[in-house]
Amino acid sequence: MRPVSEQTHRDRITTDNPDTERVDQPGREEGVVRHGSHPVEHERPEEWGWHGETGRAGRIGAWIAALVTLTYLVGNHEGRVEDFWVVGIALGIVLMLLLDIRRRKNAWRAK
Repeated sequence: MRPVSEQTHRDRITTDNPDTERVDQPGREEGVVRHGSHPVEHERPEEWGWHGETGRAGRIGAWIAALVTLTYLVGNHEGRVEDFWVVGIALGIVLMLLLDIRRRKNAWRAK
């Protein structure tokens, strides 16, 4: 795909869909909207689900994942380098869970 000039881009938008117009948005790039409507001023991240938590089920699942990860220590492998990685990953999961417990205990509104 070769780059096009801004004017060519504007011409294509106008040519491709005559029901749209370009609108200046404060603090953002130009928007293309339908006639008679206005662009979205601000979208909260919560509306997209970016700040949600998995809750109690997610925490239980993480503990189960840490235990399942430790079951990889049992097997027919001879080298012990794998064991270091398995234990390290499981400890990382447990550390995140412990930090989450501390955060929730000290949070203004614990979930």
